[in-house]
Amino acid sequence: MGRGNSHAETEDLIQEAFLRMQEYCENGGEVRRPQGFLMRTALRLAANARRDAHRELYCEESVEELRQLIDCAPRPDEVLAGQQCLMRMREALDAVSLRTREVLFMQRLDGLSCAEIAERLGISVSAVEKHMAKALVILAELSERE
Repeated sequence: MGRGNSHAETEDLIQEAFLRMQEYCENGGEVRRPQGFLMRTALRLAANARRDAHRELYCEESVEELRQLIDCAPRPDEVLAGQQCLMRMREALDAVSLRTREVLFMQRLDGLSCAEIAERLGISVSAVEKHMAKALVILAELSERE
C-alpha cells in the first residue's frame, strides 16, 4: 500500500478498510469484488488522513470573505489609459454645443428618457434626439480613431 507515513499507519488504514467493508455488509450491502472495495476504501482513508494532517492549509472563511483579500483595483497603466480616454472624450465633446453635452449627460449619467429630458429643458423630443445623435456621432468617430 505505502500510502501511510509509516508501516503502522498503513496497517491501520488496511484494518479500517476491513472494518468499513464488514460494516457495509452488515448493513445489507453486497461486495462483489472485495479486493477492489478494500483498495478503494484504503486509498480514500489515506487521502482523508493526509488532508486531516494538514488542516492548517485549509481556511474556514467562505469564498465571499476571501474576496476582500483580492486587490480588485485597476493597475496603474489601466488608470492612466482610462484617464487618457476620458481626456480625449472631453476634448471631442468640447466640439459640440453646451446643450448637446447637457442632453448626453442627462441621458447617459442621469438615466433620463428623451421625453424626460425634453420636459426638463423645455424642448421637443425630436430636438433631444438630434442632440443625442450629434453627441453619439462624435463619440463614435473618436472610438473609430482609437
